[in-house]
Amino acid sequence: MTDIFDTYTDVTVAGGPVRLYRAGDSGPPLLLLHGGMLDTARGVWRRIVPDLAVDHRVYAIDLPRHGNSRPWQGVLDDTFYRRFLHELLDTLDLPRVAIIGISLGAGVATGYALDHPERVTALIAIGPGGIGAERTAQFLTWLLIRTPGVLRLTSRYLARHPASIRKSMISTLTAGAKTPDFDTIVELATAEAVAKAEHDEPVLDDWMTRAYGPFAMRLNLLPALPGMITPTLWVRGGNDRLVGATEMSAAAAATPNGRLVTIPDAGHIVTYDQPEEFNRLAREFLDATLDHC
Repeated sequence: MTDIFDTYTDVTVAGGPVRLYRAGDSGPPLLLLHGGMLDTARGVWRRIVPDLAVDHRVYAIDLPRHGNSRPWQGVLDDTFYRRFLHELLDTLDLPRVAIIGISLGAGVATGYALDHPERVTALIAIGPGGIGAERTAQFLTWLLIRTPGVLRLTSRYLARHPASIRKSMISTLTAGAKTPDFDTIVELATAEAVAKAEHDEPVLDDWMTRAYGPFAMRLNLLPALPGMITPTLWVRGGNDRLVGATEMSAAAAATPNGRLVTIPDAGHIVTYDQPEEFNRLAREFLDATLDHC
C-alpha cells in the first residue's frame, strides 16, 4: 500500500487551512474531492491514488472541516464551496484540471464545472449530492437537521461509541467486514468522528444541510445540466441507498457530453467497494477525454 498520505503540504485557501496530498510526477493534473460526514482523503482515495498517479499528477485534499483541514469558521455552504474550489485551483496553479468527486465532493465539482467549464477538462461524479428535487423522507430529514444541537450531539455520540461506526460500515459496505482494509476504514472514520467532536462540529456538512428545504431541495443542479460543457462520467454503485438510479439516469440524460455507469456490488462509496473496477473506468474515461482535448 502506498505511503503517499504520509507526506503532505498545508496551504491556506479562502482564509482557512487545507491539507494537500500529492502523487505522480508527470501527466495531466487530476483533483480528488471526497464526500461528507466522516470521509477524508486518506480514507476514500487510499486505493485509488496509486493507480491513477502512474500517469497523472494527482492532488487530493481534506475538504474544510475534514481530516487535517481544521479549524474553519462560518457557513460552508454551496456558495462558499464554489468560491473555495476556484481559489484552490489558483493556489495550486492549475489553470485546467480533471476532477473526480464522490458524494458531497461530486456535487461541489458539478456546480463548479457548470460555473467554470473553462477550468474543468473532465468530471467523474460518483453518487453526487445536489441532484434531484426531492429526497426520501424530505420533511422529516429537514426537521431533524433543523433541530438545535442534534447534529453536534451525533458527532459526540459517534466519537464515544466507535462500535456504532463499525456496525454502520458493515451494513453500508457491500462486503461488510470482509471489505479490503475494513479495519483501517473504520479506524479512519472513527478518528474523523473524534475530530468533529473535539472541534464541536456537526456530523453533517453545511453544504448538505443547507441544501435541504422542508418540501423540496434548495440545491438541485439537475435543471442546469443541459448547459454542462465538461465531459462527464456519472458513476453509481448498484447498491447505493443514498443516491437513486432515477436521479442518476436523469443527470446523465440531461448532460450533453455525459454518460452513466453503474458498478455492480458497490454501494455509495464505490471506492471502498470496487476500487479496481472504478480505477479501470476512470482511466478509460480520462484517457478518452484527453484524446479529444
